Amino acid sequence: MAKRAEAEVDLLMPGYTHLQPAQPIRWGHWLLAHATALARDADRLSDCRRRTNVMPLGSGALAGHPFGIDRDALAKDLQFDGISANSLDAVSDRDFIVEFMFGGSLLGTHLSKLAEDLIIYSSSEFGYVKLSDAYATGSSLMPQKKNPDALELLRGKSGRLIGGMTGLLVTLKGLPSTYNKDLQEDKEPLFDAADTLRDLVPITTGVISTLEPRPERMRAALAPEMLATDLADYLVRRGVPFRETHHVAGEAVQLAEERGCRLDDLKAADLKPLHEKFGDDVEDVWSFEASVESRASAGGTARESVLA
Repeated sequence: MAKRAEAEVDLLMPGYTHLQPAQPIRWGHWLLAHATALARDADRLSDCRRRTNVMPLGSGALAGHPFGIDRDALAKDLQFDGISANSLDAVSDRDFIVEFMFGGSLLGTHLSKLAEDLIIYSSSEFGYVKLSDAYATGSSLMPQKKNPDALELLRGKSGRLIGGMTGLLVTLKGLPSTYNKDLQEDKEPLFDAADTLRDLVPITTGVISTLEPRPERMRAALAPEMLATDLADYLVRRGVPFRETHHVAGEAVQLAEERGCRLDDLKAADLKPLHEKFGDDVEDVWSFEASVESRASAGGTARESVLA
């Protein structure tokens, strides 16, 4: 994702809220939004390892052991980071499994969200990306179709991960202290989660590395109305509070609708009656490039921010 974001940093596309076109952004900015979530997942799983690499050996059935074996030395030999603090807790503790499964479930959720975006963006109505044939299939009935099956499986497997974690939590929540045979239900969902994630991550990597962005479709989807906020920002830079400029920009949108024209068809002479702070240079806001470049804050969609 980072490599593509850098190589394709100059591609612009619509950004969405509520699945409605909102503001222009860089394609690389969208890629890095998902990469940022995945970076948190990697950090979370690494942290899970640090916190859960605790040795329960020496707890006995529940009360500890009577043989004087040095548990700390044993833990060091077995490459654990430490030993369990309480034998009663140790024989029933499955936090390490639940925590791993939560990390896996959240990773699966993020991959599902990525998949959903790409399913939408690869549809004929959007057409922002073209999926490789290696990660799509034809229809069993309609030969003209190219279905995003790999992405749909990514999306579907997240439910499997969440379901396994939820099932284990329900098993644990009703148990009394120390060991109960119900705890044998811990391994199947754990191993299934690990196996599922081992499939999902390489598939995601393959989808991302082989898809083709379609800049012309992204560009064609940029609408002047997405610059309404830039019109409001123009006045903010001239000292007008945003709560007021938001209303003025709305009036400009309404004016364009009444005239049956595009928002960027409005000239300075059309806008000046809406507010005294509009100048002749107000027409400069009708630029998608200027819009994205104005958002140069850390984490923003400007070129320098995306590259950083």
